Amino acid sequence: MEIFGIPLQAMLSQLLLGLVNGSFYAMLSLGLAVIFGLLNVINFAHGALYMMGAFIAWMGLTYFGINYWVMLVVAPLLVGVFGIIIEKTMLRWLYKLDHLYGLLLTFGITLLVEGVFRSIYGVSGQPYSVPEALGGATNLGFMVLPNYRAWVVVASLIVCFVTWFVIEKTKLGAYLRAGTENPKMVEAFGINVPLMVTLTYGFGVALAAFAGVLAAPVIQVSPLMGSNLIITVFAVVVIGGMGSIMGSILTGLGLGIIEGLTRVFYPELSATVVFIIMALVLLVRPAGLFGKEK
Repeated sequence: MEIFGIPLQAMLSQLLLGLVNGSFYAMLSLGLAVIFGLLNVINFAHGALYMMGAFIAWMGLTYFGINYWVMLVVAPLLVGVFGIIIEKTMLRWLYKLDHLYGLLLTFGITLLVEGVFRSIYGVSGQPYSVPEALGGATNLGFMVLPNYRAWVVVASLIVCFVTWFVIEKTKLGAYLRAGTENPKMVEAFGINVPLMVTLTYGFGVALAAFAGVLAAPVIQVSPLMGSNLIITVFAVVVIGGMGSIMGSILTGLGLGIIEGLTRVFYPELSATVVFIIMALVLLVRPAGLFGKEK
């Protein structure tokens, strides 16, 4: 069966690939949106921390024999602690300054982190095997679905929507949002706002590390894997609306699918379609699709 002259199986395969890429876009843009929306910081180091999460998982397996499932928890925790150190020692002094200062600082952190890993491992990728429980594929009749890629989509959706629910629908999320708008009022209720801000940044970068561990068996673990992705993720955040949690999730998934379809119908455009959409959205709605107009 063909659609517009394209075999159905080829189209479904690209849709699946687009959905997997969209899952990574959603996870990374979610972390960026959490950090910007609640802390007002443009975290350019997000790609480097995504890479760090993948490398920690790889090192855990290679040097210590720690399996994928343990590292799926441990790697985000370790990167989250690293993020907390960054926030407490550097970022917290920049909150009242222009966004440019936070952007420059996190860009510098990106160069430092990537430089350390490049000096140790070079730029060639390191293979990370798919966990045994998720090996193989499932024949759906119309296509063969790799089990691990299905897991990536399911895990990403669960984490994204649980994060959205906690921030938007719970008392903890209300405290977080109120703490960014009026910290003195929230402190009057006995809440430690600086600690809450620190943990929020740690959680945001832990999301990036979680995405990195998910990505490790899909692509080779490389010091450049974050820098190759972060520009696209920033475009996703801008399209969805800076600071919009649901906007980042839906836009990331949607753009991944659009990118996959573009590879079928016009492959030459697949690398730039996200940026074309970003330009069109900004012309019509500068705050993004789900952002709030000021």
